[in-house]
Amino acid sequence: MSHLPDTPAAPLVASTGATSDALAITGRATWGSRLGFILAAAGSAVGLGAVWKFPYVVGQHGGGAFLAVYLGCVLTLGVALLLAEMTLGRLTGKSITTALRELGGRRWAWVGRIATFNAFAILSFYVVVGGWTVAYLMRVMTGTVLASDAERLVSEFSAFIADPVASLASMGAFLGLTAVIVAAGVQKGIERAGKWLMPALFLLMLLVIARAVTLPGAMAGIAWFLTPDFSVISGATLLEALGLAFFSLSLGAGMIVVYGSYLPKDARLASSAVWVATLATLACCLAGLMILPAVFAFGVAPNAGPGLTFITMPAIFAQMPFGHLVAIAFFLLLLFAALTSAVSLFEPVTAFLIDEYQWRRGPAVVAVLVATFVFGAPAALSFGVWSDVRIFDRTIFDLMDYTTVNLLTPAGGLCVAWFIGARIWPTARTVLDGTRAQWFVPVWRVLLLVLTPIAIFGVWYQSL
Repeated sequence: MSHLPDTPAAPLVASTGATSDALAITGRATWGSRLGFILAAAGSAVGLGAVWKFPYVVGQHGGGAFLAVYLGCVLTLGVALLLAEMTLGRLTGKSITTALRELGGRRWAWVGRIATFNAFAILSFYVVVGGWTVAYLMRVMTGTVLASDAERLVSEFSAFIADPVASLASMGAFLGLTAVIVAAGVQKGIERAGKWLMPALFLLMLLVIARAVTLPGAMAGIAWFLTPDFSVISGATLLEALGLAFFSLSLGAGMIVVYGSYLPKDARLASSAVWVATLATLACCLAGLMILPAVFAFGVAPNAGPGLTFITMPAIFAQMPFGHLVAIAFFLLLLFAALTSAVSLFEPVTAFLIDEYQWRRGPAVVAVLVATFVFGAPAALSFGVWSDVRIFDRTIFDLMDYTTVNLLTPAGGLCVAWFIGARIWPTARTVLDGTRAQWFVPVWRVLLLVLTPIAIFGVWYQSL
């Protein structure tokens, strides 16, 4: 199929409840409501990074002090970059590659292609961990992974991820769930899923928190999490907080751009960006209140690392009154969190095929599903039969993770910040004209052109 010519963006169409997603040429599907967009975009950020990664990273970097720095990063640079990506999508009504070509020319389209590939690559190893959540939810429902013997839990987890059949099957199941949601379209699929999954996610978090904070000794965990001790802050801690804030908001891979492309022209972008950042931050804070009190109550080290979720938490649940029910709720919300982010990674790749090659949504979803499974299979097998395969002294999974999260994602964010703040600034700033957020215009440009490059080069320096 041929490339679309460089024509002006197709006009947005108003949502009528029967809006078709097959409007790639003459129109564009839109969100049914601003709330639907906010919940979907927040779901993009509230993934495994918030529920799985945030608590153990906080544990490794001093608790309350790290939390304070993280909040500062999210509510400044995070909001500025969210607004930039939303603006790029709203101005054109297209996904990132087409949007950059229409506004900046053919050379900028390559930035969009790299960002889209980045989303695809992240999705390909993200579905591996998403598959683990499916498998552990099934196991916890039968009670087979609830045990106080940590060595047994480590052995069972290692055996599971090393089993090629179990690993690929769970990955395929999770990928299939994601594809079903995306195939249903913007309003009937992504927006509807966000409206159900996000409230359910927060409700389940509150239920687990209610049980965790009543455990003997849990208040020590809450105090450690919420009381800052700035003496533990170092340069590495600042950069770690910045990196986690940047990546947890789903920036730099075109996800927010494509979600912004479904916004009607009267949507208030500044307040939407603040709401998305706030909900993402709230999810991280709730995850800390959910896990760290239980960790302290049972004397587990808060810096236990990534195994805190799949190894340490089942051991805690096994010793907890009503632990079986709490464990089911925990892994169910983990699945919900994984799905909301996986959908946001799947959609920009689908939108790329629709916008660039005029594909229908159905075939585009099937193509992305098959390609993701094929590309993700080596990442899944790198924990087992291909564990000896090393590239730059990294497993396939680790190499995909490092390359996308530490290199390509910041590069995408940096390019969008420069494009909005320098290349098309007179046009971009008009999205705030006549709004109560107009005071933010000069601040926004400073954040994009000065602080964002400094922050991203700092993250690169730290990661390299």
